[in-house]
Amino acid sequence: MDRAQLPLNALRAFEASARHLNFTRAAIELCVSQGAVSHHVAQLERRLDTRLFHRLPRGIALTDEGQALVPVLAEMFDRVAATLDQYGEGRFREQLKVGVVGTFATGWLLPRLDAFARVHPSIDLRISTNNNRVDLVAEALDFAIRFGNGAWHGVHAEPLLGAPMTPVCAPAVAARLKSPADLVHERLLRSYRPDEWALWFDAAGVAAPILRGPIFDSSALMASAAAAGLGVALAPPVLFSRELAAELLVQPFAVEVDVGRYWLTRLISRPETSAMRRFQDWLWEEMGGASVNPSSD
Repeated sequence: MDRAQLPLNALRAFEASARHLNFTRAAIELCVSQGAVSHHVAQLERRLDTRLFHRLPRGIALTDEGQALVPVLAEMFDRVAATLDQYGEGRFREQLKVGVVGTFATGWLLPRLDAFARVHPSIDLRISTNNNRVDLVAEALDFAIRFGNGAWHGVHAEPLLGAPMTPVCAPAVAARLKSPADLVHERLLRSYRPDEWALWFDAAGVAAPILRGPIFDSSALMASAAAAGLGVALAPPVLFSRELAAELLVQPFAVEVDVGRYWLTRLISRPETSAMRRFQDWLWEEMGGASVNPSSD
C-alpha cells in the first residue's frame, strides 16, 4: 500500500473504536457522527481487504487481524502526540527523561532545577524519582542518576558525586553522644543496603552492634526520621547540607565511610541527543568539573 495514500482518518476511527469497542463512543471522542466512524472503518477494511471487527447484535468485537493492528496504531498516535507536544511558544522543545534516585533529587538536583530551566529553556525535562532500582529500557529513560559502584550491565556510567556517609541525628540525640561507642545504645536507622553500618563501625574502630532499627528504602525519608528524633541515620552530608546548616540534623562524629557514589548512567546502545549532551555538560559545570574518573580512586 502506498504510504502517501494511507487513510489517516480511517486509521484514527479504527483505533478509537478498538479502544471503546463501540462506534458511538468513538464518534463522541472524535467529534464526528457515528455514521462517519462506521464509514471510515468500513473504508479501511476495504483498503486492507480484511475484516477488523465482528459486527455483533449488541456491539462490535475485534477480529484477530484487528487485534494485531491496534498496538501498532496506538504507538504511532502516541508518538505523534508526544512530538507535537514538544512544539510551543514558537520553538521546538526537546524532551529529556531522567530517572533520579530520590536522595540526589531532593538534596542536589531540586535546588538547581530553576537554574537549568533558565540556561536551557528549549529542553523539556521530565524527572521521575526512584529508590535506586531503575530500568532504563522499560521506563524509556535517557539518563538515570543512581548510587552504587558504577558496574551495571549494558550501561555507560560517568561518576558524578562522591557521597561518603556518616551518622546524622537530631540535636537532642547528638547531645548524648560523646564517642562512636555510644551509638550502640541508640536506635540505628537502616537503608536497604545492609552492610553500611558495619562498615562505618569498622572505620570508627568500634564493634558493630546487632541492628534492630527500621529499614527505609529512601535515604531522604530515613534522614527525616532522624531529624524527628526517631533514631540515628547513616547518610551523606553532602546531600543534607541544608538540614545540617539549619541544625535540623547534626553530624556528631567526623568519621565517614565510602560505600559508593552517584553516577550518571545511560544505555550503551542509546544514541546521544543534543539534550542529553547539554544536560551532561550542565551537570559537570554545576559540580565545578568535579566528575571523577573511577580509575583515579
